[in-house]
Amino acid sequence: MKPKILLVEDDTSLGFVVADQLQSEGYAVTLCSNGAEGFKRFNEENYHLCIFDVMMPKKDGITLAKDVRSLNTAIPILFLTAKSLTEDKVAGFDAGADDYLTKPFSSEELSVRVKALLKRVDIHDDEKDQQAVAIGDYTYDLRNYLLTGPDFEKKLTKKEAQILKMLSEYKNRVLPREVVLNGVWGQDDYFVGRSLDVFITKLRKYLSHDEQVEIENIHGIGFKLIVPE
Repeated sequence: MKPKILLVEDDTSLGFVVADQLQSEGYAVTLCSNGAEGFKRFNEENYHLCIFDVMMPKKDGITLAKDVRSLNTAIPILFLTAKSLTEDKVAGFDAGADDYLTKPFSSEELSVRVKALLKRVDIHDDEKDQQAVAIGDYTYDLRNYLLTGPDFEKKLTKKEAQILKMLSEYKNRVLPREVVLNGVWGQDDYFVGRSLDVFITKLRKYLSHDEQVEIENIHGIGFKLIVPE
């Protein structure tokens, strides 16, 4: 299978050039123009590498990297930036970046950096591992949005699936509300917050067949999927 790359770059021209180069080298590329859209797309699919611009509208690359790292500690992250000051690079690495490429850069340098970062990822094993997760007595098929358990089967909607996936990635840890809202809806306001509460209620009902599994509401902070280890 083709390695999947999430590219988030607000410079439209540069974004298309980089995406075209990577596609010509055999990668499957998803291109986003701002950090909020990038985080939403990150939660919709499984990627093998992230390439983020630092200075972006709605959500900057540093914040985006921190959000991604809160859900996935292993995926390689490469920053593209016009900033070359040491403190800027330190901030990038502190946010979870694995490498840093300063603009302007050559296509050859980008190619070498991408290949080096992807060597850390076992593409086929990664795809296999992401097909299903165990949640107590349930098995959740990530690819088909199917939640199954003893005498139970439920096909989830896309948003239900995205929320449950994030909860499972935060299993037994507190998942902040804003991370869910930005990751699923791409925004954080009162109306989508009310929608989130409705979806959480539905997921609680689906998971109620296992008394040891619970979605706990952490008032004013977020949610915790409690699953026995």
